[in-house]
Amino acid sequence: MMNRRSLGHLALCAAAVASLGLPLAALAADEAPDAMIKRLSTDVLNTVKSDKAIQGGDLTKVIALVDKTVMPNVNFRRMTAAAVGPGWRQATPEQQKRLQDEFKILLVRTYAGALAQVNDQSIQVKPLRAAPEDKDVLVRTEIVGRGDPIQLDYRLEKTPGDGAGWKIYNLNVLGVWLVETYRGQFAQEINAKGIDGLIETLAARNKANSTAKG
Repeated sequence: MMNRRSLGHLALCAAAVASLGLPLAALAADEAPDAMIKRLSTDVLNTVKSDKAIQGGDLTKVIALVDKTVMPNVNFRRMTAAAVGPGWRQATPEQQKRLQDEFKILLVRTYAGALAQVNDQSIQVKPLRAAPEDKDVLVRTEIVGRGDPIQLDYRLEKTPGDGAGWKIYNLNVLGVWLVETYRGQFAQEINAKGIDGLIETLAARNKANSTAKG
């Protein structure tokens, strides 16, 4: 299970795509994935550092920022389905929607709490090992600042159609992949209590987090 430090730095992965919600979104379709990660990470980290409310721990404001700008640029259905595992195919459309909703709340609050702790970090993007025609790539980065560098890797896919561009579907913090981490936890819940039991567990966790941090 990921510790508090790992979860904290995980937020910076999500922050890297946050400014896709700005007018620069049109650039995303033609922009190389490593260049996109570098530009967006720098933009968002600078924004967080200059926002006194976020620095002061205004969780409501940070949640709104992450929810509005980050999540639309993640293939969240794919991420949730992968985290739930084989049980996803047995879930009804309503159960799938509930799972996405509760998983989203869980991750947004994780990202939000960590963004409030951003101070003097910056990002370094490692050389991209991918061919121009690749539709699925790994972008490797490090967050540098205080202490040892933090490994942050992104799995991105190229999406076709009107919303063409790169979307994140998995994140790696310090060698731990987000989807695989949650898949193990979710599998235990599903085996013990079924899909509805997993939904209830996530809802209860989110309610407890809201009470504790709200």
